[in-house]
Amino acid sequence: MELDQAYRENVNDLYRYLYALSKDHFIAEDLVQEAFYRAYLHLEDYEISNIRAWLFKVAYYAFIDLQRKNKRLVIQEPMEERNSSKETPEKRLLEKESFQLLLNDIHSLKEQERHVLLLCDLHQLTYNEAAEILEMNQNTLKSHLHRGRRKVMEKVKERKTADE
Repeated sequence: MELDQAYRENVNDLYRYLYALSKDHFIAEDLVQEAFYRAYLHLEDYEISNIRAWLFKVAYYAFIDLQRKNKRLVIQEPMEERNSSKETPEKRLLEKESFQLLLNDIHSLKEQERHVLLLCDLHQLTYNEAAEILEMNQNTLKSHLHRGRRKVMEKVKERKTADE
């Protein structure tokens, strides 16, 4: 598979994954570029059977490298980029708040639980692909996923009972 085709098929998913990790539009864009740059440099060196999982792995390590470099990412409010005349400002605000609360719940998890949840639930990678990306045993991945889901559901239920 050529890099151009891989880019067209995976750029949006990689951006969403990196945005969910960094919670910053500009950082996510930079990391997507970095991931595809690294892919361009190393794609010929490897025989890759599943380019999607490999690109997620490259993106994951680009994020980890940036995190190590900066020691701590500066988290900013996400930028709203939708321009839909059918949506009311109130509806957009509620959706943005709900999404932000969910991201905050996900970011309150331990690092491994957060990564597993984002890869498996948000980006619908298989357990095997996610385990390969994170370099962990598939059973360990399932344990992290189960704990992460349970913790997020508990936080959502707590918030719902507090609102009532």
